[in-house]
Amino acid sequence: MKSSEIRDAFLSYFAENGHEIVPSSSLVPGNDPTLLFTNAGMVQFKDVFLGDDKRSYSRATSSQRCVRAGGKHNDLENVGYTARHHTFFEMLGNFSFGDYFKRDAIKFGWEFLTKTMGLAPERLWVTVHISDDEAADIWLKEVGISPDRFSRLDEDNFWQMGDTGPCGPCSEIFYDHGEDVPGGPPGSENDDLDRYIEIWNLVFMQYQRQTDGSLVPLPKPSVDTGMGLERIAAVMQGVHSNYEIDLFQALLKAAVKATGCSDIEHKSLRVIADHIRSCAFLVCDGVLPSNEGRGYVLRRIIRRAIRHGHKLGQNHAFFHTLVPALVEQMGEAYPELVQHQLQVGKVLLAEEVQFAKTLDKGMGVLDEHLQELKGSVIPGETIFTLYDTYGFPVDLTNDIARERDLTLDMAAYEALMEEQKQRARSSGAFKVDYTANVSVKGKTEFLGYNDLEFKGVVTVILKGEGEVAQLNEGDEGVIVLAQTPFYGESGGQVGDTGYISTVAGKFEVRDCQKSGNNHLHVGVMLSGSIAKGNEVTATVDSDVRNATVLNHSATHLLHAALRQVLGTHVSQKGSLVDSQRLRFDFSHFEAVTQGELAEIEALVNAQVRENTAITTDLCDMNTAQQKGAMMLFGEKYGDEVRVLSMGDGFSVELCGGTHAKRTGDIGLMRITSESGIAAGVRRIEAVTGAGALNVINQQSQRLAQAAQAVKASPETLTEKLEQLLNHSKQLEKELASLKSKLAAASADDWLNEAVDVKGIKVLAKVLDGVDAKSLRDTLDQLKNKLGTSAVILAAVNNGKIALAAGVSSDATGRIKAGDIVKQVAEQIGGKGGGRPDMAQGGGSDIGALPGAMESVVKWVESSL
Repeated sequence: MKSSEIRDAFLSYFAENGHEIVPSSSLVPGNDPTLLFTNAGMVQFKDVFLGDDKRSYSRATSSQRCVRAGGKHNDLENVGYTARHHTFFEMLGNFSFGDYFKRDAIKFGWEFLTKTMGLAPERLWVTVHISDDEAADIWLKEVGISPDRFSRLDEDNFWQMGDTGPCGPCSEIFYDHGEDVPGGPPGSENDDLDRYIEIWNLVFMQYQRQTDGSLVPLPKPSVDTGMGLERIAAVMQGVHSNYEIDLFQALLKAAVKATGCSDIEHKSLRVIADHIRSCAFLVCDGVLPSNEGRGYVLRRIIRRAIRHGHKLGQNHAFFHTLVPALVEQMGEAYPELVQHQLQVGKVLLAEEVQFAKTLDKGMGVLDEHLQELKGSVIPGETIFTLYDTYGFPVDLTNDIARERDLTLDMAAYEALMEEQKQRARSSGAFKVDYTANVSVKGKTEFLGYNDLEFKGVVTVILKGEGEVAQLNEGDEGVIVLAQTPFYGESGGQVGDTGYISTVAGKFEVRDCQKSGNNHLHVGVMLSGSIAKGNEVTATVDSDVRNATVLNHSATHLLHAALRQVLGTHVSQKGSLVDSQRLRFDFSHFEAVTQGELAEIEALVNAQVRENTAITTDLCDMNTAQQKGAMMLFGEKYGDEVRVLSMGDGFSVELCGGTHAKRTGDIGLMRITSESGIAAGVRRIEAVTGAGALNVINQQSQRLAQAAQAVKASPETLTEKLEQLLNHSKQLEKELASLKSKLAAASADDWLNEAVDVKGIKVLAKVLDGVDAKSLRDTLDQLKNKLGTSAVILAAVNNGKIALAAGVSSDATGRIKAGDIVKQVAEQIGGKGGGRPDMAQGGGSDIGALPGAMESVVKWVESSL
């Protein structure tokens, strides 16, 4: 029975028994910022179990893609070395939300395994929690499981969501692989061996654990089950290892082809076959390689796969070539894999290319250290150097150590890492920050969505290190109000500026920051004084605010356009919005092309011309999710959120910032730059409104000036430039030809300068104004005319030295061209190398060149 057939049979069975088939959720949990990856089938139903989410169904079934490669559930280091550990797996599950409980859950599990799958009851072993007499009676008295194949376990059979919250006993079903496999039944001394393998876990959520540890029965007990597709497939296909099932065999064959390794049972091939699944699906779900969070875990998995390919002798990019084989195996069940196939391949290839140099250097350094290693523990200093200097991940060092029966001194490594962090912290330069270590009681009510001026009462005044009664003319400080129209910096939007005034004084607000529940108005007293308790008029600079909201609204349109043009993997990684410009950082694996930028800009401006209303709805999180609002991982949202909608659904995001009334208010958006700021992170800067018009006017002026300089019109500038470039290239060719001829004509004069050293004519010559090609041509001519010879030539162009050396074939047994180039290059601050008969190099120390060339004859004499 194929893996795909088992998946279909499972979902069909539970659908026939009243369960709603729910598609797999993303590997990036949308409802739990504390969880790195979706690691079980119940994750997408967590809020349902907690009672915070209501669904139209009370029974559900799914085949959930899961990743366990970081955080609490991390199987990465075991993958490839065991039969059943994976970074990626599929969890088949059925769920009851206050509907059926133990009796039906047990009946469904037993019937599916013994009837639908046709497994022999005598090959199954059942466990329950030691306290769960109810489940035990159902198994023993109603199902009729033999007491000889039944165990009561303690902590292994009790599940809980956290230190508090829903929890309950479990009942597990094991498959007995037979007497020829070592191991004992669950609960015995040898139960950690491979004979009895857990294939299904039934979790009965019937208690609420309180903070004092006590258990209170839930009013509506629920069921959460999970069965690994790979494990049940191994059982159904009569194999012991998950890597022997049909799905993995296809991927292993693809890995054989990609790496050139013919041993399909090689552990490194298993690593590669496993890792392509987790990597491809993570990219599909918007995760890109980076140096933090989920992106870092993805990078580790990719690099581990590449390292194992390198170990098999494959030094070229190969990992991305496995994507089509994966799509063929799993694309039907997961259409998103087909949709993102091209993108996945590009991301993996880019990471392979980037890591290639790191891997070669790191492996070389590690091998050198291991040759000098005394004992079996790799020092922390070596681990730190590999990571800090060469970017070699610690888990790869650990992987290699494991293969060679070595261990790592992780304590020393972590101490060195902490020292580095301390140095970084101590070297930082900080400006005066009035918001640092501020703890202000109370709450500022923000009224600035609709009003830019409001009367409020001063509740706190800060100056320097502490609270004061009033600010006087010239004082810098912070004023806190009970109510304010000033927007405090957050969500990428800078704080408002403006004035706080009374009849007795005027305070210029130069920034507005948030601290807890308060808005801190940071600035300076321009005149008079303001005291605590004063009623003041707070006035936001409307020109600055209006320009800022245009840029902020355009940022949301830009985000939506990026996802439409580049793909749904694009997600916000940071932003800065002020009155002058907008800056948006986003996840993407390669530079955005000019054509893509033009398309993105056109999409945004099309929405601007539509001039649709920009609406903001206050609602709870569930309603926001139903509206399709995008939300950022790691962000904490309150019970009530603001959903910003633009362009009739073109952009729907959670945002607490201030915005324009209609998209047409933006006027125009113009992208001014696109660049990379980190691995997998790009940055776009743009301007809107009057700022966009100014940029266009400046570009038009520069275009007209450039056209005038080459005596063309703006319309014919491109054609004129092409003509000039072609003419310039032709002149360069003619000049190079003349130089080559001049060098050739001079070659005969240089023959007499050659010095006979033990039968080899040695010539070292510096040529003036000769390019690299002419240098090589002249070298060949001199070698041919000198006969048995060793020649090195040098030329200086644009402040750089080019070297070329040649040794006649009858002399290469005694002296090599690469050695000649190397000894000269080292003296001029460069390097070089090549074949015995031909080598090239270079350097930059022009002052040292004459002495280096003069030393060649003596060096040859000492070498022969």
